[in-house]
Amino acid sequence: MARSRRAVWISSLTRKLLTFVIAISCIAEERDIYIVLMEGEPVVFHHQKNSGTMPTEKGEGSDPNSEASKSHAKHLIDSHDQLLQTALDAGSYTKLYSFKNIVNGFAVHTSPSQVERIKKAPGVKIVERDRRAKLMTTYTPQFLGLPAVWTQEGGDRNAGEGTVIGFVDSGIDPLHPSFAGDPTNPYISELPRFSGTCESGPLFPETSCNGKIVSARFFSAGAQAATALNASMDFLSPFDAAGHGSHVASIAAGNFGVPVVVDGFYYGKASGMAPRARIAVYKAIYPSVGVLTDVLAAIDQAVLDGVHILTLSIGPDQPPEDAITFLGTFEIFMLAANKAGILVIQAVGNGGPGPYTVVSYSPWTVGVAASDTDRSYPGTLILGNGQKIGGVGLSGPSSGQGLLQHRLILAKDAVIRNGNFPRISQYIEECQYPEALDPAVVLGSVVICTFSDGFYNGTSNLTAIINTAKVLGFVGFVLVANPRYGDFIAEPIPFSVPGIMIPRTSDALLISQYYEEQTSRDKRGLVISYSGRAAIGEGRTAACMGRAPTVSRFSARGPDYIDQRKNPTDVLKPDILAPGHQIWAAWSPLSASDPMLAGQNFALISGTSMATPHISGIAALIKQNNPKWTPSMIASAMSTTATKYDNQGDQIMAHGFEIDSLYTAAPFGFGAGHVNPSRAMDPGLVFSAGYEDYISFLCSLPNLDPASIRTATGGPCTSSFGSPADLNLASVTITALSGSRTVHRRVTNVASKPETYVCGVLPPVGVMIDIHPPWFRVAPQGIQDLEIRLNVTQALDDFSFGEIVLTGSLDHIARIPLSVLPVSLS
Repeated sequence: MARSRRAVWISSLTRKLLTFVIAISCIAEERDIYIVLMEGEPVVFHHQKNSGTMPTEKGEGSDPNSEASKSHAKHLIDSHDQLLQTALDAGSYTKLYSFKNIVNGFAVHTSPSQVERIKKAPGVKIVERDRRAKLMTTYTPQFLGLPAVWTQEGGDRNAGEGTVIGFVDSGIDPLHPSFAGDPTNPYISELPRFSGTCESGPLFPETSCNGKIVSARFFSAGAQAATALNASMDFLSPFDAAGHGSHVASIAAGNFGVPVVVDGFYYGKASGMAPRARIAVYKAIYPSVGVLTDVLAAIDQAVLDGVHILTLSIGPDQPPEDAITFLGTFEIFMLAANKAGILVIQAVGNGGPGPYTVVSYSPWTVGVAASDTDRSYPGTLILGNGQKIGGVGLSGPSSGQGLLQHRLILAKDAVIRNGNFPRISQYIEECQYPEALDPAVVLGSVVICTFSDGFYNGTSNLTAIINTAKVLGFVGFVLVANPRYGDFIAEPIPFSVPGIMIPRTSDALLISQYYEEQTSRDKRGLVISYSGRAAIGEGRTAACMGRAPTVSRFSARGPDYIDQRKNPTDVLKPDILAPGHQIWAAWSPLSASDPMLAGQNFALISGTSMATPHISGIAALIKQNNPKWTPSMIASAMSTTATKYDNQGDQIMAHGFEIDSLYTAAPFGFGAGHVNPSRAMDPGLVFSAGYEDYISFLCSLPNLDPASIRTATGGPCTSSFGSPADLNLASVTITALSGSRTVHRRVTNVASKPETYVCGVLPPVGVMIDIHPPWFRVAPQGIQDLEIRLNVTQALDDFSFGEIVLTGSLDHIARIPLSVLPVSLS
């Protein structure tokens, strides 16, 4: 009996321990967000399968408001719910979205063990863990020659009329003048085939959609699952608390001639590339977090709404974990958008200047790189001996006139000797903490702060220096480079107090030398007297000079690659180059992610995020002029007419790792070249490709299972190209050329007259090129096939570059970049 009781007690204890272990296991298994793609046609393409029609590039999808579409959408949603209820434990998951418009699938917040069950469920094609997502003007219209293009479109009051540009980003500030309606020039009341709506919420009333903004939605289920949102800035509405979304939208489609005033100083007037285009907003990024799931839900909705162009100045943090780059869920959604007739413009990323840094991979999107223009904002530090040292900083002069000089103090010499604070660089030399400096010493002085540990590791910032300057009454500040860390990158930022950054160590040494010559010290090294003098000159006046365009240092570089191992593939990325460095555009005064810009309506920002909407706006102008053109035709028009030369007649240069270092750029830096809007409006010839071509491209990739392609895209491998390089792009890229190969291209004459073209070649080193036919005559809307024969004459260890030039008798010129890696003679 005792033995039986003991057995019962042990059994009870075992059950309790087992329950405890299971509970601990459940607690330890953290949830994550997963994207699941299902078999079955989404709403936009459902009618095509049933009717037997082929997918179209013209956006002629099903009516989302029809009863048939609504019924099919409900069927898809119900099937997602049923799968989750059947496969997963109750309470173990939260469905975030049902994707139903251009892709059939859903996003779910659950644990890895539950995801394994989903993978085994019938009808499931792909399961991918959410990779998170991140955010990737007064002068550029003139720099790009857009006023002449606007004249062709009926002037700035009509440029872009009738087109809708969608922005998946951080939202928009509806009160900004760049997005205000114009009662003297009202928009047309109807937009055919567009069905967006305006969602209201905090700081975004229903009246925010004013004709200029025609639709505004927000997507937050993924963000709310990923983290606890901050109610003071993560507004559950389309309102932009960060500034990025407003900046991007105004570059593409901001109103014409909006005055740019920052801290009371007038910098000029801002205009979007297509100032009469409409704006559709899809907020999917929040100041606290951005997740890919919300971005995909936004894309799914934007395509159904009927935008003409989709702007993605955002993207995943990294390539897909277990798939080739072309078959990640983000790429599949963009392929579906292209299939629906939407031109997708995508930032290539800010990971430059190293190679293999692009995050835009697929041939069905336009990947945009960033360039510098010839505009800069030079600042000057004037020393007491008359020496002038150049620097960076958008600030007024230290005396109002830039002539009166003030006492020059090194922050390290003004530190309170017996102060109760840590003796670290942030306190001693970086001007981060007012309590560390002697007010009597720094009051009314120009103070030298040093770029040291805190700036190097990201814990120090300019906002803190400005605060210190205000609290202690600096006349101005100078942030100098530190020889221990070398030169640093400085971008012009509006300072609310006089200030300048000196990013070069050579210039910092000149300042240090002058300062020490003018400073008396005792035997302990303590300062006895300060005799150095300095003034900060006017830094807000623009200078337009120098070489431009140049590929910006941060702009990501190719070659494009197919997987995480970065094996190159036969697609040129970036596709094209556009201004992305120091771009004035709209900003949100809340500026939740950048306190230095808080309270401002405009900001001067750099990134491929800024280059991307330049291309979106120009694409809208082309779409307005050619409403029946497909996405690939618009992309081709911009590529073949782009220029690879700068304003000095040389091939475009690129910035390297070192400050002021320039080297001759190549297609892996600038794609086809720098966009030329006026020529893009009338390209003569275009290269056209559609959904079936992209499936054939995928099916021709080596070592890729056709079943995987069909699983990911729904497209069967009924045909494939001889090689991936046969995809009809406006470029030719071959990653491993052995012996000889023939690739094929097809051009269409989109001009109004017949034209004769002569084919010229600048061959890459190590390759001989022959084109057949060497010349051709093509009628309006006529098609001409080209054979491009490549023969290796010298094996190389790296890519070499050239181009094909098709010169027309009516002055049309089409350029085709060549990027070839010749590996062997046979």
